[in-house]
Amino acid sequence: MAKSNIYRFCTGPWNWSAGQDPYGPPTRTEISFDRKLAELKKIGFEAMMFHDDDAVPDIDGKSGAQVLKEAKELKKRLDGEGITAEMVAPRLWFHPNTVDGGYTSNDPKNRQYAIDRSRRSIDIANVLGTDLLVLWLAREGTYIRESKSGRRSVDLLVAALDAMLGHDKKIRLSIEPKPNEPMDVAYVPTIGHALAVAQLTRDPKRVGCLIESAHAILAGLDPADEIDFAMAFGKLWSLHLNDQNGLKFDQDKPFGSSNLRVAFNQVRALERNGYGQKGEYVCFDVHPFRTTQPEQWSAHLSNSRDTFLRLLEKSRSYPEKQAERLIADRNYQDLDQLVIEHLLGGK
Repeated sequence: MAKSNIYRFCTGPWNWSAGQDPYGPPTRTEISFDRKLAELKKIGFEAMMFHDDDAVPDIDGKSGAQVLKEAKELKKRLDGEGITAEMVAPRLWFHPNTVDGGYTSNDPKNRQYAIDRSRRSIDIANVLGTDLLVLWLAREGTYIRESKSGRRSVDLLVAALDAMLGHDKKIRLSIEPKPNEPMDVAYVPTIGHALAVAQLTRDPKRVGCLIESAHAILAGLDPADEIDFAMAFGKLWSLHLNDQNGLKFDQDKPFGSSNLRVAFNQVRALERNGYGQKGEYVCFDVHPFRTTQPEQWSAHLSNSRDTFLRLLEKSRSYPEKQAERLIADRNYQDLDQLVIEHLLGGK
């Protein structure tokens, strides 16, 4: 089994949420970006991921020159804290122009807006020193199936990806699939869909994917299988670990919160595939519970990292030879118990 280098951890500024959910207002005071940035190293994180308007607030109201100026100022702040920018992602799903989708909108002006903003995000990524642009295709789907053609939407997605690839010869595009929410049904719901679309682009080698645990669970899939699948193609370039309690709205629970065994198998999949050996980060896209008190403002992040490291120990101490014998005998009953006892710490 391939052994990874020491894992490096990452999160985003949105992962310190104020407690707002789809059904209620904030329950805590918003935390300043400066405080979030200063906290990262204290809790064992080395990188931060950014939406374009996290890096440059009110991005649509600023000129290209102003956007680059503020991105350079952010880069200085990151360097001062010893923090790396892991990726940049255009936040297309917030803007009125993307209410019917960005790249697949039925309005050509809105499609152009989405492409232009994505190009600007690439420019920000270049300034921040990352070659990774993450694309969460949030509204690339439909509420009403008759409103769009699935085939035409695939063509429009590929055209948008090609425009981004043509804008910069070094940028890598990492597609983050999700089967639903906010759209009723998405056009790219799984890693298989993302990698298939990649093959239609002008440079498939520069189009990969990002897996989020909760998104895989919402698609009825096991996140560990999605990790193995993506890494079989060499295309897992980023990772959002969290947890999800069934087919509900996207919960972004702390890693291992709902199903420790599913979390364990994700860590094993990362280990056996050597994730991190090419500089990839383990990112936690988790949120504090709505009831969390202000003094616990980073506990969901440090807890997720601690759980990952404990499960990493469990993965590396897993009784492989014993498991192999049980597998050879197809004794899956005892194999099942072996895993349970290993996670429980043995009899």
